[in-house]
Amino acid sequence: MSDKPIQTEGRDDNGAIPLGRPDASTSDAAVKRNAEREQKSAGPDGPDATEVGDTFKKQPG
Repeated sequence: MSDKPIQTEGRDDNGAIPLGRPDASTSDAAVKRNAEREQKSAGPDGPDATEVGDTFKKQPG
């Protein structure tokens, strides 16, 4: 994991909620669960990301 803080100084100064949270009441566990799920998908309604990547690796013909 990175040692960089989640919030930049500017976001902190502006009172912004941390990135990845839809609202301040969302738990850390829910944010992590959603991030893990989204890293496996190609988009909100897309297939598995591997399937999309394999499509672009295929040779034409």
